[in-house]
Amino acid sequence: MVSRVLVTDDEERIIRNIRIIFDEMENIEVVKAQDVTSIVDFVEHERLHLIITDLRVPRIGRLEFLKQIKSMDPDLPVIVVTGDDSIETAVESMKEGAFDYITKPFEDGTLSVAVGKALKMRSLTMENRYLRKELESHYNFGNIIGNSPKILEVLLLAGDVSRTDSTVFVYGESGTGKELVARAIHFNSLRKSGPLITINCAALPENLLESELFGYEKGAFTGAEKCKKGRFELANGGTLFLDEISEMNPSVQAKVLRVVEERELERLGGAESVKVDVRIICASNKNLEEYVKKGQFREDLYYRINVFPINIPPLRSRQEDILPLTRDFVGQFSAKMGKFPLKLSKNVEKILVSSKWEGNVRELKNCLERAVILCKGDLITEEHLPVALVKDSMSGSENGKGNMLKMVDFNLPPEGISIDELEKHLVLQALKKSKNNKTKAAKLLGLSRGTFRYRLEKIRQ
Repeated sequence: MVSRVLVTDDEERIIRNIRIIFDEMENIEVVKAQDVTSIVDFVEHERLHLIITDLRVPRIGRLEFLKQIKSMDPDLPVIVVTGDDSIETAVESMKEGAFDYITKPFEDGTLSVAVGKALKMRSLTMENRYLRKELESHYNFGNIIGNSPKILEVLLLAGDVSRTDSTVFVYGESGTGKELVARAIHFNSLRKSGPLITINCAALPENLLESELFGYEKGAFTGAEKCKKGRFELANGGTLFLDEISEMNPSVQAKVLRVVEERELERLGGAESVKVDVRIICASNKNLEEYVKKGQFREDLYYRINVFPINIPPLRSRQEDILPLTRDFVGQFSAKMGKFPLKLSKNVEKILVSSKWEGNVRELKNCLERAVILCKGDLITEEHLPVALVKDSMSGSENGKGNMLKMVDFNLPPEGISIDELEKHLVLQALKKSKNNKTKAAKLLGLSRGTFRYRLEKIRQ
């Protein structure tokens, strides 16, 4: 695929230099624009992968121009190249959504590295956007929030199996959204006009679960004053969702196996077989294979229900989905409680992304509902989060710093040391090791290029 890069600069020499850099890269088409109208025209009507600009655009402020581009296509990366080496300009550009900020003249490889990263990000973003659009148009899975590769894989599998009548086994930790996936499969299946009946096998006592699933005849036991259909019969023509099937006792497992194999059952206290046409979706937060090995779950039933397994990953393994989920929940709760859409502070976003979320999406949802209730203004801050969550985040941050110091293995001398002198030493050593390449030097110290440049200017004053 050819990547289209729009270049705008008031110096023709710079454009020629950029073209020379791109000549060494494959599958890149460079297009040039010199005024606001033509730039906006390109963004609006052409398929672009990257903009490289000096932001000196006639008739419009540099940051206003950047805002306009990002409002039209928020995911379009913009690399700013400029002779202005001030920290303030760099910071403002990054705040307005610039992908990178590079000063002229270009250091060896600086621009090509930035271009490579930007094009890779754009390609992944466009691929995810296209894939989600296709999934939602075909399967309408819009209620499942997330763009991570792992959740997109779940959507693909759910979409593939929804048009079949196959038995599905959804597994994942508690709170990951297993029932949400089961509902999406049902309502996008050929059985969507039929009922979706759910039952949590862990929530009912052993004797009650059997009567709830298979129903009973009048007089089958004390209190059975009339005939009652079970969940299998109620789901006839539709789907039965058996949540936490691992908690089902062996005698009930044997009867469920019969329904799966023969599509018929007998009510408690009954002698006649009742035919049922039901699609079964099962779920569990336990490792059912281990249960089979321990003799806690029937092997034959396991293989009957494990026809099409779908694994929902825990939230901590798809951190890129945390903020999209957060914004969706905050929007829902704000509207429900009659509040204006609330925003989150940057610190809150960091805490949410770095948290472990042992309770997964359900825990995140509960945390945000509490935060919306407590928030009296228009900004959710750390004071609206559970104390334990904030404390764990701070503890993790401190541990991270400790590990870094341990890795460096630095021993403070008895006479002490000047922090400023240490910083100067590290900055100069990083420059030396990187052969004066500021981007590489910044990486060696775990800093952004702008922060490194600021520290370098500070020690040279």
